[in-house]
Amino acid sequence: MPRTKKKTAPSAPPMGNGPAGEVLTLPEAAAYLRLSEADVRRLVAEQDLPARHLGEEWRFLKSAIQVCLSTPCTKENKEGIWAAAGSLKDDLYLEEMFKEIDRKRGRPMTEE
Repeated sequence: MPRTKKKTAPSAPPMGNGPAGEVLTLPEAAAYLRLSEADVRRLVAEQDLPARHLGEEWRFLKSAIQVCLSTPCTKENKEGIWAAAGSLKDDLYLEEMFKEIDRKRGRPMTEE
């Protein structure tokens, strides 16, 4: 009888937290980043550092931290401007403020 290879099912992804050291606690992430725990919490709050708050504890994927560190900072972009866009549209004093600014700058008043 000829020998045949047994067909094996594809292996399932590993269950659990992945390889040891892949999921970090707050103290481990702080040590990895060489920052204080307070600084790490601040970075998470500012949404610069990916993390999950599970119950009373923080968890960090080491690979996500590495990706975050390897990508350029986006804080210098126009997020602040776009976040503020339209925030003054309902300001009752905006037109008066512009007139006062023009007056102080010596610009002529224009009628629309």
